[in-house]
Amino acid sequence: MARAHPVERRWFPTGAPQTLQIAAALLYWNAALGLILGIAGGGVAEVLLVVVDAAGAFGIANARRWGYYLALLGAVVPIVLLVAFGALLSSGILSLLFEVALVALLLHPQSRSYYKTWFR
Repeated sequence: MARAHPVERRWFPTGAPQTLQIAAALLYWNAALGLILGIAGGGVAEVLLVVVDAAGAFGIANARRWGYYLALLGAVVPIVLLVAFGALLSSGILSLLFEVALVALLLHPQSRSYYKTWFR
């Protein structure tokens, strides 16, 4: 009986457009920072965002639709939280810029075109 070929898993989308590559790198960066700050602050929401960001980046690296949607969720939720809780005044201007840049990278026409063509 023939064995199925193992599925290759990637951690970074090397064949994807530059917009998705940068988005995946930012998602991993957000996950790493969130892990450090989540452990220090002990917040459950931060730890959940870490999981969403890391899973979204991994999904994008492996051309999965669920990864793209998780990445969008992981990019939009912090923006909503920053605006809703007024954290923009304390420390959130730079955070907001990075989150908006992440959403722009994910929704860029080049990213959307690649997603529609290659993601399954």
